[in-house]
Amino acid sequence: MIFRSILLVAFVLLLPISPAGLAETSPTAGNDQISKLHVVDCLLPGQVRQLGRRTFLSPRRPTRTTAADCEIRGGEYVAFDRADYKTALKVWMEAAQAGDAEAQTNVGEIFEKGLGTTPNYEAALTWYEKAAQQGNTRAQFNLGTLYEMGLGVPANKVMALNWYRRAWGVATDDVVFASAAEREQDALRQRLSRSIEEKEAQIGLLRDQVTQLTDKLNLSTDAESSLRSQAKTLQSLIDQLEAQKDDTARELAAIEPPPSGEPKTRQPLQAVLQAQDPAAASVAPRMYKDLNLGRYFALLIGNQNYTSLDNLETPLNDIERGRKVLEEKYGFTVLTIADSDNVALMEAINDLYEILDENDNLLLFYAGHGNRLTTGEKEIGYWLPANANQPPRNTFWVPNEFISGHLSRLRAKRVLVVADSCYAGLLSTEPTFLLLGDDAPSYSNLDFLSFKLQKRSRLLLASGGDKPVLDGGGDGHSVFARAFFDELEANDRLMAAPELYLSVKSRVTERAAAMDFAQTPDLKTIKAAGHEVGDFFFVPAALR
Repeated sequence: MIFRSILLVAFVLLLPISPAGLAETSPTAGNDQISKLHVVDCLLPGQVRQLGRRTFLSPRRPTRTTAADCEIRGGEYVAFDRADYKTALKVWMEAAQAGDAEAQTNVGEIFEKGLGTTPNYEAALTWYEKAAQQGNTRAQFNLGTLYEMGLGVPANKVMALNWYRRAWGVATDDVVFASAAEREQDALRQRLSRSIEEKEAQIGLLRDQVTQLTDKLNLSTDAESSLRSQAKTLQSLIDQLEAQKDDTARELAAIEPPPSGEPKTRQPLQAVLQAQDPAAASVAPRMYKDLNLGRYFALLIGNQNYTSLDNLETPLNDIERGRKVLEEKYGFTVLTIADSDNVALMEAINDLYEILDENDNLLLFYAGHGNRLTTGEKEIGYWLPANANQPPRNTFWVPNEFISGHLSRLRAKRVLVVADSCYAGLLSTEPTFLLLGDDAPSYSNLDFLSFKLQKRSRLLLASGGDKPVLDGGGDGHSVFARAFFDELEANDRLMAAPELYLSVKSRVTERAAAMDFAQTPDLKTIKAAGHEVGDFFFVPAALR
């Protein structure tokens, strides 16, 4: 069996890179160019402003952009030790303390990531709450993930659902939310009720023992002090259990439908902005039942032929089939990159910023080798370009942090990363969707669909979580790519990413098992990239 360490993405050109060209790349030739492509925390200089006859300099402004753009705009950033949380906090903390909700959310994410040190979930929670109370949907979603995973707070799926609902702007009487909330509340009630029953049983047994000791004390003339000490210890245990039972009973009594909060106003969809790129400007937005879904782009990256690693067999077939399906059936504008080195791959992702606008959709598909390295307590995932070194040398590897940093910078409303490589799931450590299967939102309600289209989404569909994945097994394609594009080709209606994921997961798991291999795809949010509980939608071009 051949395993993968690659990834696919889609866009309008096929740019093959010859092995000879890769071999000529020196280890240091692109270092400065690569460093300028990274997203950094940039502190822009203040603006010279005029108020009447008085001229003054406004405070410096924090932003996230590439190192090259920061330099052009005269900004300040840390060229080295970007993973040091102190330097990142320096950029955002002043604005956060001044009450800026976006800065507060960024500070929370810095504490949650840890950035070279141990994550501080309690501090992250504090900053997320400040921003969430101001209506920042990214902070509200991030709070939901902390409650779902029990990071910095006791795990509480009811609270998680409520924060997700607020990020959505969905009312408490929404059918989908109410159903999921009721299920989680019932489960919590059952757990708390069982806990109370167990404590009552323990208290009853201890009281029986105290009664027996008291009877012995009334009859005994020896070892009286020892018996009294045992009785005192048992009574202390009873008091502790009584207090715990009372706390649990109060928690049980407090369970009720989550507060409605401030529902988001349902604004009409905005017209797509004029693209800066002339070629992209000619792409028309997709319309579905009078709703503007925005323009659709895909960047398909396929790395099959490697200079230092074992070659793979199917990535180039995968991105070619992906190009046909996405262009012909769904009307995507597709760019494909074949056997790219690290500079070409990183530049292609960086260049998306100039193409995508605020209501656009991006499918980023990667097929190729992937790997992971452990630094301290953290595992870091990588996409391996065609010029990648043999592990553990990661000189030319493309880290997940580069990818997620650019996803947060892109103006596109909806982004779906489909990663068909080993350890692809490490691109996100966030929880999977709470609302899947029967609980998945129904987009047959156009008001709900219209509202959801306003929410940013940053989603990851990984072919095998954080484990190795198969390269073949799909009749000229990988098991995952075959299932993914088969499902898209067979679809004839509006389909959201969670629905596609469930169908692909079933097919991949079954096919891999037939080959005596365990492979289970995963769908996650990429929280640090600006996800706001939005979704990604596939709509056939023939469907209006």
